This record gives sequence, structure tokens and C-alpha cells, in this order.
Amino acid sequence: MAGKSVSKSLVPELFRFGLYKPNQGRMVRQFTFFAVAVLAAFGCITLANEQLRTSGRFIQVGVPLVLWGLVAWTGFRSVNYARFADFLISVEAELLRVTWPARQEVVRATIVVVVTMFLFGAYLFAVDTIWVFLFRLIGFNEMG
Repeated sequence: MAGKSVSKSLVPELFRFGLYKPNQGRMVRQFTFFAVAVLAAFGCITLANEQLRTSGRFIQVGVPLVLWGLVAWTGFRSVNYARFADFLISVEAELLRVTWPARQEVVRATIVVVVTMFLFGAYLFAVDTIWVFLFRLIGFNEMG
């Protein structure tokens, strides 16, 4: 029963033109819409160049454009759907509370991670080399 009420409230939302709380959470909502539109564009380009490659030019260009328009409109309406918009508004509020590290701290942490990865790689290389040497010493053939 709950699924029906959700679907009833989503469908009318697709045909509205107004913005829900237009001055709140703008940045996160705009980036979310942009991500949906770009992903849809890549999908439509792939559709045009792969599956519709042998179709006529009108179909090859028209179908992906209409599909992209529908997905972009749905994405735009989704970021203005009350429940999802409230979530995105709270995400932006949390992002504004984050204490971001200073540049020097980021550089130091990056150096630690890169050095650790190189040391771990060298350790794994050494262990692998030792095991290969031991298996050859006892006559174990790698190729079976």
C-alpha cells in the first residue's frame, strides 16, 4: 500500500514546473542534476553509436535526444521532489559543517599513503620472489 502512495506522489511531480525550496541546497541539487544529465548524455551517445548505428540518421539522432530530454527532465524534477530535495538540502548543510584539512596536512598525508603503498608493494614483491625461489628449489613446476 505504501508503494502506491509513493508512486502517486511521484508521477504528478514530473509534470510540475515549480521549484521546491529554491534557495536551499542549491549547490548540491545543481551538481546532482548535472551528474544525471551528463550520465544520460553518455548513455545516449553510446546508444546512438552502438545500437542505432545502422538506423537512419533521424532515428540515430532523434531517439537519443528525446531519451536524453526525458531523463534530464526526470532528473530535474527529482531534485525538486520534496523528500529527495530535503535530503540534498541536509547534505549541503552537513558539507558546510565539515572542517577541511589545510593544504600542508593533505600533502603530508598523501606522502605517507604513497610511501606506504611502495613499501607494501616491495614487501609483496620480496615475498613472491622468495616463494618462487622455494618452489623452483623443490622442483615444483609452475605450468603443471
